[in-house]
Amino acid sequence: MEFLGVLRLGGAMLALGGCVLGGGVQAADDFYKDKTVNVIVGFTPGGGYDSYGRQLARFIGEHIPGKPTLIVQNMPGAGSLTAVRSLDATQPKDGTVMAIFNPGLIVQSVVQPDKVPIDFRKYTFVGVVTPDFRVCYGYGPKGVKSWSDMMARKEFILGATGKGSGNYVNGATMREVFNAPVKQILGFPGSSEQRLAIERGELDGDCGSYHSIPPNWITEGKAHPFVRFTRDKESDMPDSARFIEEFATTAEQKELLAMVNAEDEVGRPFIVSRDIPSDRLATLRKAFDSLMKDATFKAEMAKQNLPVHPINGPDSDQILARMLKTPRDVADRARKIFD
Repeated sequence: MEFLGVLRLGGAMLALGGCVLGGGVQAADDFYKDKTVNVIVGFTPGGGYDSYGRQLARFIGEHIPGKPTLIVQNMPGAGSLTAVRSLDATQPKDGTVMAIFNPGLIVQSVVQPDKVPIDFRKYTFVGVVTPDFRVCYGYGPKGVKSWSDMMARKEFILGATGKGSGNYVNGATMREVFNAPVKQILGFPGSSEQRLAIERGELDGDCGSYHSIPPNWITEGKAHPFVRFTRDKESDMPDSARFIEEFATTAEQKELLAMVNAEDEVGRPFIVSRDIPSDRLATLRKAFDSLMKDATFKAEMAKQNLPVHPINGPDSDQILARMLKTPRDVADRARKIFD
């Protein structure tokens, strides 16, 4: 009888435990009901990061239990550093805020910890929509059309939001590693303002995601991509965009390029504070992974000429960890690209 009593008591406790566990899962699933989730974009409207932020906000709510409302908030400043810092400084850490930012900041935090004193271990990835297939291009009928053409110019004038931004790093890489005649004008709020300056003839071209180039500039032959920063390339990227490592003639040049270009692996990243509850992080990651398989979302992204080659959250975290372990001597040599 005592043995049976123990069994009955044990069964009751297991049942109660099951209710508690079930209630916990249910609570996590119900958290987002009637909530608003903010997607912070670290740049002004109209650029590539903004486009990815808005498309994710448009569709991911259907994949989050409770179907919350998604709102995009543009927070430009310091090449998107302002947006990243806000996740830990001013935003709630309850899973209702995520941000898309320039991952070049990760490299810069390693190379210039005095100038970018931010610890990226405080953040974790929801996921990456795609690596960044970055190129530099010349503009106009008399614009730069090849690497040798660019190297023969007296100046190749580019714009950037600030030091550390993706297009600044691309231009500075050409100047500092290869002595290219690149001159950079800083202080543009975002890529849309830079495109206007390009059309006015104030800039000779730009560096950035290939699919951030206005499609008509490609089809009408106005933009001429002549170098790319990833070994792989999109199928529609012209062969004229040669991999930058092809121009490296020394081991040091290749080592620097490998370190600086690592940021492109996580080209369009969505992150949250590492302090959000683990069950809500799991919910957001599951929703992100589901969205990346959503046929409607993928069709809309294709229509907008925005590539989707996703990397899940845990794998993105591993890439981050590798970037943060860059040897000090390599980081010190790369500093000239960011100074």
